[in-house]
Amino acid sequence: MQNIRNIAIIAHVDHGKTTMVDKILHSCQLFRDNEQTGELILDNNDLERERGITIVAKNVSVNYKGVKINIIDTPGHADFGGEVERVLKMTDGVILLVDAFEGAMPQTRFVTQKALALGLKPIVVVNKVDKENCRPEEVYESIFELFFNLEATEDQLDFPVIYGSSKQGWMSTDWKQKTEDIFPLLDAILESIPPAPVSEGTLQMQITSLDYSSFVGRIAIGRVARGEIRENMPVSLVKRDGTIQKSRIKELYTFEGLGKIKAKEVKAGDICAVVGIDGFDIGDTIADFENPEQLEIIHIDEPTMNMLFTINNSPFFGKEGKFVTSRHLRDRLYKEMEKNLALKVIETESPDAYLVYGRGILHLSVLIETMRREGYEIQVGQPQVILKEIDGVKCEPIEVLIVDVPSEVSGKVIELVTQRKGELLIMEPKGDLQHLEFDIPARGIIGLRNNVLTATAGEAIMAHRFKAYEPWKGAIPGRSNGVLISMDKGTTTAYAIDKLQDRGRFFIDPGADVYEGQIMGEHIRENDLVINLTKGKQLTNMRASGTDDNTRIAPAIKFSLEEAMEYIQSDEYIEITPKSMRLRKIYLNEGERKINAKKFV
Repeated sequence: MQNIRNIAIIAHVDHGKTTMVDKILHSCQLFRDNEQTGELILDNNDLERERGITIVAKNVSVNYKGVKINIIDTPGHADFGGEVERVLKMTDGVILLVDAFEGAMPQTRFVTQKALALGLKPIVVVNKVDKENCRPEEVYESIFELFFNLEATEDQLDFPVIYGSSKQGWMSTDWKQKTEDIFPLLDAILESIPPAPVSEGTLQMQITSLDYSSFVGRIAIGRVARGEIRENMPVSLVKRDGTIQKSRIKELYTFEGLGKIKAKEVKAGDICAVVGIDGFDIGDTIADFENPEQLEIIHIDEPTMNMLFTINNSPFFGKEGKFVTSRHLRDRLYKEMEKNLALKVIETESPDAYLVYGRGILHLSVLIETMRREGYEIQVGQPQVILKEIDGVKCEPIEVLIVDVPSEVSGKVIELVTQRKGELLIMEPKGDLQHLEFDIPARGIIGLRNNVLTATAGEAIMAHRFKAYEPWKGAIPGRSNGVLISMDKGTTTAYAIDKLQDRGRFFIDPGADVYEGQIMGEHIRENDLVINLTKGKQLTNMRASGTDDNTRIAPAIKFSLEEAMEYIQSDEYIEITPKSMRLRKIYLNEGERKINAKKFV
C-alpha cells in the first residue's frame, strides 16, 4: 500500500501559496534541469496570470522519501471561498501560509475556520521572513490566538511552525537560521499530517471538482473515501437529492506531478479523476452498484450579492461577439453553475435577462471577463446585495473591513467608511502603518475602494470578509455626481471634447464611435447632462489669428471591469463585448428616460 498524504495550502490572497507550490515541485525534481517552467506554474489561465491571483483550486502531486504527497493549491480571495470549502473535503491536513509582516488577515481567518471545523491538522508556515519590518514572533502569537478563538482542539493547537521565504526557496524551524532548501517543510508534512486513512468496505467517493477534456467530456475529480475504485467497474451515482443513476467507469487517472497518469485501480485515501460518468454534479457520491450509500453533502456559504445579466441590445450589438442571443447566455450561465458552487442563476420575467447570485464583485467580474473572452456580448446591471427577513426584521449582509494605511491619512479613511454606515472597532499601529477594522454593510463596500485609494494616494491595503446578517442600517449615499450622456450616434471629435471639458471628466477619447444614451463622462454637478460630442469645427476659408488655438484634452478615465461595476447606478448598464466595455443608460432615448425616471428612485 502506497503511503499517501493529502494537503491543501490555504492563505490570504498574495501571501505566496502558488510560489511555494512552485518550489516544492522544483525541489522534488519534477522537471529536467534544462526545462523552462517560468514562475507561478499552477496559475495557468490568462486571467490568473494577468491579475496575479489564483481563481480555481488545482491538484498536483510529488513524491518525497517514498511518500506520495497530493497538494491542492487554493484561491486566497474571499469571493472564491466556495472553491476552498469544497476542496478541503479531499484533505487530511492544511498548510496555513501567513505573511511575516501582515500576519493573520480576514481571509486567513475564513479558511482557517473551515479547516479547523473539518478537524484537519494544520502546519503553520510564516512566509516572507526576508521582508523588511517583518515580525515572525508576533505573527506566530497572533496565529495561536486566532486558532484559540476559533475553538481549535488541543491537537490542532499543537501545530508545528516553519519559517522561511518561498521566493528564495528556503524553509527552516528557526527564522534566524537560513537553510538551503525547503525540505524542513516536507519533513514536517510527513511527521505531522496523518496518512490518508484506509477504509475497507463498499466504494464511496465524493465528487469535489470537475475537469473538462474535449476528447472525453466532463471528468469527475474526488477522493476515494472508502473501498476501492477500478477501471470498467459498474457503479451507482447518488445525486444530491438522493436519486440514484447506474453507470460504469471507463477510465481512471491519478495525479502525478503536474499531470495525470492512467490507473487500473485506486484505493481509499488517494485523489483520482474518473471518466465515463454522465450527468454528475459537484457533491454527488460515486458508490457501490448493489447497495449505494451517500456521503454527507457539501454545504457552501450562501451568495451575498446579485446582478442582472441580459443580452446586448445596444445599437452596436453583434459587431464583435459571436454569442449574442439569450439562448447562448442561458446555456453559458447554467454550464457555469455546474462547477461554480457558490453561483446561482434565477430566471426573471423577461426571457432575455437572468439574475446571477455570487459571493462578491470579484466573483461575478471573473465570470463576466471569462465570458467576454469566449466571445459573448452581454450587459450587466448594478450589483445588489441580497436582503433577508429574519424574525420579521429586514436584515442585510455585514462585512468586516480591514484597512492598513499610513497614519497621516487614516482620518480620511475613517471619514469615508463612516459615511457609508461603517463602525470603527479597532485602531492600532502595525509597523509604520495604522491598522483599522470596521463593521460595514456589504452595500457600503460597493464603490468604496476607488474613493479610499484616491484619498490615500493609492497606499491603502483593503481586505474584507462576510460576517453575518444584521438589521438594516439605513440609506447609504450613492454616487454624488451625475453623468454626461451622448445626444447622438457618431464619432467623437477632439474639438467637441475640448469645448466641453469644463462640464466634467470624460471616459472616452476622440475618434471613438458612440451612440445615443451612452455615458461619456462624469458631470461636475449631481444632475445628468445630455451633450453632443460628435460636432466638428465649422470650417471656413478665412484664416484669423486667435481662432486656430490647439485643443488640449485631459486624458480619458479608463475603468477596469470591477471599477465600472462599482460606479454604475440602478438606471445604468455596462455593455461588455470581446473588445470593448461601454457604460450606458438602460433607456437610451432622453424622452423614455424621463417617463421611466420614477422606477429607479
